[in-house]
Amino acid sequence: MRRPRRFLVCEPRHFAVQYAINPWMRPDTPVDVDLAQAQWQTLISAYRAHGHTVDVVEAAPGLPDMVFAANSAVVVAGRVFGSLYHAPQRRPESVHYDTWFKAAGYDVHRPESVCEGEGDLVWTGRYVLAGTGFRTTREAHREVQEFFGHPVISLTLVDPHFYHLDTALFVLDDDNISYYPEAFSAGSREVLARLYPDAVLATRDDAMALGLNSVSDGRHVFIAPQAEALASRLAERGYVPVPVDLSEFLKAGGGIKCCTQEIRS
Repeated sequence: MRRPRRFLVCEPRHFAVQYAINPWMRPDTPVDVDLAQAQWQTLISAYRAHGHTVDVVEAAPGLPDMVFAANSAVVVAGRVFGSLYHAPQRRPESVHYDTWFKAAGYDVHRPESVCEGEGDLVWTGRYVLAGTGFRTTREAHREVQEFFGHPVISLTLVDPHFYHLDTALFVLDDDNISYYPEAFSAGSREVLARLYPDAVLATRDDAMALGLNSVSDGRHVFIAPQAEALASRLAERGYVPVPVDLSEFLKAGGGIKCCTQEIRS
């Protein structure tokens, strides 16, 4: 069942690859800012066409990754748990997002440990799936549990191409997820298999296209068109894939979900 969502995004006005903090990034690779802008606008139009609300935070010069709004926080029941980025280059982004949330009437909890928002913290409706291994720390997982009062299930990522949980897993609806098993440690794979025996599994090709960096409203799945096999599997399960090409953002290791923060009131 589709449920209307509220998303926070940031225009890619200053998007560039100026440093390398994941295996996707090559500072000598030029970015077509006009194409990135057009692709991003297509995503925003797709969200609105499907009945979702989109808010925009002002892009700040000198912060080329600020377009990746998902990393700024995780919001559950109107409570905002902010971010403390692993990379020093990204830490100033938090100020701008915190300012937006406070102006919108939210209090923002500042984490004590490295924590990268919805990049590694995935709300399922019952508990938080929490990634660690490359960015967000296990100490942050404990902070999140204390702050929200919901169970947090730690999952260890083992492939640097999938440095954030949202590159390897996404929530389809209140009952199911899609994920790429080989992105996780053996124990984490067992946990996911027990929690979600009917999960939609992705191939490495799907995952390398950032097909798992998708956003679902419970019925429509906004997904990279290059993840053809995953889209087919989702359609077989009754979901409706909505292809949106954000290939220019792949140069920085980002995709649809990376550009999308969900605000859950």
